[in-house]
Amino acid sequence: MTGFLRGSATATVTPFDGGVNLASLGRMMDYQMEGGTDALVLLGTTGEPSCMDEDEKELVIRYAVEHAAGRIKIIAGVGSNCTGRAVEAARRAKSLGADGVLAVTPYYNRCTQQGIFEYYSAICGENLPVIAYNVPARTGVNILPETAERLANLPNFAGLKEASGDMAQICDTMRRIRGKCDLYSGDDFLNLPILSVGGAGVISVVSNLVPRAVKSLADAALAGRLGEAIGYADALFPLTKACFSEVNPIPVKEGLNLLGFCAGEPRPPLTPLEPRHREELLAAMRNFGLCA
Repeated sequence: MTGFLRGSATATVTPFDGGVNLASLGRMMDYQMEGGTDALVLLGTTGEPSCMDEDEKELVIRYAVEHAAGRIKIIAGVGSNCTGRAVEAARRAKSLGADGVLAVTPYYNRCTQQGIFEYYSAICGENLPVIAYNVPARTGVNILPETAERLANLPNFAGLKEASGDMAQICDTMRRIRGKCDLYSGDDFLNLPILSVGGAGVISVVSNLVPRAVKSLADAALAGRLGEAIGYADALFPLTKACFSEVNPIPVKEGLNLLGFCAGEPRPPLTPLEPRHREELLAAMRNFGLCA
């Protein structure tokens, strides 16, 4: 299926204050909606779901759906290294009112390409839009272009979030799935290149801090205004670099704290941003006009 999402989505941070800080989550959601973001992706990598229990995950989805009240699409992360758990998470997200789900490839198990296909086939059986998330550096599994082509024919398969970092592979994938399902950038450094070869949108980490700028980049690229899109990409690059000085979501979470959103610290085994990287992030945010 095509057309489920177009434009800019934010891979949303989960704010913690011991438990989930719902007041901060609501403020962050309002900031995103004011910035024109088209969708919020909750409980993806940036949301730290691997360090949350099932009650907390349900709380986040339920609150986000209620707070959004139909004003923005809510996409819930449901991936697992157990197909049964991923299917159950998709079923729960649907019952809570999520508009769609994002499912990372099975991690650690290192299944075959056929295993990837069967995993997504099972999740698609829950009858809501499914975006696959390909991030081999984290999972040890890579969705090859020929597998993406098979997935594109599944009912409810809405697209692929690509974070392999391999533009040759991404171009081949785009060629194979074009017109069948959508492709999304899952790597802020490659937002413009992926949009330029036919991507339908971005699922961005940096947009937690600058939703309007990332939305503007996506809109310009999708409208074919390449020069304008390049300008946004150039302006965003130093901030993007600072947001990935340590593993995501450590820097962007600190960036939200610097903006006053009370995102809290990442949960162990992740650690707070190191002082030298915090200074680099603060400098990048000041240069972008985010901080005094």
